[in-house]
Amino acid sequence: MSREVILFIATSLDGFIAKEGDDLKWLDETEAEGDVGYQDMYQSIDTTIMGKRTYEYVMQHADSFPYPDKKNYVFSTSMKGSNEHVQFINEDVVEFTKRLKEEEGAKIWMVGGGKILDAFIKEDLIDEFIITVTPHILGSGISLFNKDNPQIDLTLVETKRYGQFVNLHYKRKAL
Repeated sequence: MSREVILFIATSLDGFIAKEGDDLKWLDETEAEGDVGYQDMYQSIDTTIMGKRTYEYVMQHADSFPYPDKKNYVFSTSMKGSNEHVQFINEDVVEFTKRLKEEEGAKIWMVGGGKILDAFIKEDLIDEFIITVTPHILGSGISLFNKDNPQIDLTLVETKRYGQFVNLHYKRKAL
């Protein structure tokens, strides 16, 4: 049985995951209750995957690396090797992830960014979608989903309200 890949992400009502320039301040300006399901998701994973821009954003805005107890892969064409928290991967993210899914382990969290998400959607690599909708219409920015995606049929697992946020939890229907 292969490991599942989770997308746990916030989006504006009009489908943007960040404003221009990777601005996420709007997320912090909204009243939330609890952790919007983060701890439950985090307990279910043992691996993270992210792009270089997402990694750099995390490092710039966090006091310390937020996932020290997980195996972390950062996809980059310029960074190589590893540091105490992440291994930099200089190969195709889709092929690497397909191999990773076949290894023993818990779920894999696709943290971001937009280019990796687009590649995963185009290849139908996301098994579970936990999308938190925020009460914002941003008008522009980085889209949650790009054009020319395949049809992917999902089943609604549950919805939860966390203050002004709503989590939509879907699983991909079995192929």
